[in-house]
Amino acid sequence: MKIIKELSVNNPELIEIDNAIYLGNYVINIYFNDGSSKEVDFKPFLSSSIHPAIKNYLDEAKFKQFDIRYGNLNWNDYDLIFPIADLYQGTLLK
Repeated sequence: MKIIKELSVNNPELIEIDNAIYLGNYVINIYFNDGSSKEVDFKPFLSSSIHPAIKNYLDEAKFKQFDIRYGNLNWNDYDLIFPIADLYQGTLLK
């Protein structure tokens, strides 16, 4: 591994999630602090997982109960969480 650039908490280039709105069918519109937004479809990830804790989030009522903590999308006190970079770059399943 090679670190190309290290980001600190005070770095204005640090990407964080400002807001997220559930659109339905496991799609969340995520708004980032740089003014960009992405519609992220989580259903392929949830459906393809073999881990029972992740499969639990195929219960749509449970999936919809996310919040934003420290600039990150979070479910049930970090029971389910995704790297911000993957959400921002659209590489959730890659």
